[in-house]
Amino acid sequence: MVAGNLAHKMNTAPEIEVHLPESPIKWCSVSLSDMISRGKRLEASVFDVEAKQARESVYKGKYGTVILYGDSGLIETAYYPGWMQRSRLKRIWCDKPYGEGFYLPSQMTDLYPVPEKHISRLADCNMDELRLKENTLLLTRSGTIGNISYVSKTLAGCVFSDDVIRVTFKKEYDLGYVYTYLKSKVGSLILQTNGYGSVITHVEPDHLSEIPVPDAPVGLRQRIHNLIARSYALRDESNEMIDKATSLMIAELHLPAIHEFQKVAAPVSTFDIKLSNMNLRLDASYHVPAVDAIIAHLKENAAEVTTVGDSRISRSVILPGRFKRVYVDEGHGRGFIGGKQLGELDPSNKKYLSLAHHGERIDEQLELHENMTLITRSGTIGKTALVPKHWEHWVASEHIIRVTPANSQIAGYLNIFLASDYGHQLITRFTYGSVVDEIDDDHVRQIPIPLLRNQEMQQQINSLALESNVRRYEAYKLEQEALRIMNVEVIFAK
Repeated sequence: MVAGNLAHKMNTAPEIEVHLPESPIKWCSVSLSDMISRGKRLEASVFDVEAKQARESVYKGKYGTVILYGDSGLIETAYYPGWMQRSRLKRIWCDKPYGEGFYLPSQMTDLYPVPEKHISRLADCNMDELRLKENTLLLTRSGTIGNISYVSKTLAGCVFSDDVIRVTFKKEYDLGYVYTYLKSKVGSLILQTNGYGSVITHVEPDHLSEIPVPDAPVGLRQRIHNLIARSYALRDESNEMIDKATSLMIAELHLPAIHEFQKVAAPVSTFDIKLSNMNLRLDASYHVPAVDAIIAHLKENAAEVTTVGDSRISRSVILPGRFKRVYVDEGHGRGFIGGKQLGELDPSNKKYLSLAHHGERIDEQLELHENMTLITRSGTIGKTALVPKHWEHWVASEHIIRVTPANSQIAGYLNIFLASDYGHQLITRFTYGSVVDEIDDDHVRQIPIPLLRNQEMQQQINSLALESNVRRYEAYKLEQEALRIMNVEVIFAK
């Protein structure tokens, strides 16, 4: 016989409250015809719920919709070189002095892209057709779908891959308006999916006829376009300042074109190195004569050649340790970027790193601060960036080395030199690794840095670099304002 009422005692036990974080349920309605066309599948994963919700929000919006491409659409022309012939561009690569810079789709969103390859003028293709024209919208059509860009002075005239769709508009104000729409979360989801919500792997110009666009009043479109046009004008000004700063540095150091130094190594396939100069490195790439020629030239023409590790140049050079990343949704962590995104103003594919799991590491190693110089250390080595104000407190991959400048009087000059062709050669000489190329923080500390004889000129170069960074921050703010208007006053307007 059981003494007492056990059930009653269990009911009187204190209840433990479990608090679960609220997460909005992702759902959408699917028509029977959609379900049948998708192979009679009922799993939610078959249908991109967010993309279907995005389309519904546009169709049910305040202003109704207009099609993007077609007789009554906003687009005047949409094409890529060779589109009508359905043929691939035949490329012949060559060295820089013998061809034209050729830009890849992955560089389309960079603030100031630098051609990684050069295409021969003998290539069987129409170079003029490949050149970008100002006031054109660009879309990637394969690989990473949905990247977009706006052709301003920086990109105008550049030879770009045929994997980029060129779009022009009937009305000028629709250029900035559609750019902002496709840059928004809703527009981007619609661009990357078809009517059923499934992700597409390739875009043709005809696909643009399926994309609905909010039919906002002309005044609102013009307002958004003006913000984007001004944002890109500021980016152009920023790039012009970098060009001027680089030219002043080259003139002050009497530096010839980089290929003149590389000619030093051209006539010979072998060369001698003193044992005292080996520096414990037996790989030939470390001892190439071109690098030695650059250093010798700097010593002849600079007041002093020091290194990045000098306390007058940097306060710290940080190489974060490797770690397993824990990503979270936007709003629950810090913005996280990788080496491929260093050239972008507002990285489109940034992730968010958990503060709960990585808080201490973020504070000590990963966090970015304004005017830091970032250098990629593995894979593609030597890409550099000067951290703008809006990247403050973001975090970057452990594959990026952070150089904290000694002060604001050297921060800009340091970046200008390291970002130049000459600085790049001095960075990449330290490359090691048989499969994946790498450098480390000790190598970065050894990179030679010339100090100019004319200190006023050095400060002018430094000021130009820092002012360029300010222009980029202002450009970012204008684009964010355009996106805010698009979301609040157009897509989700009441």
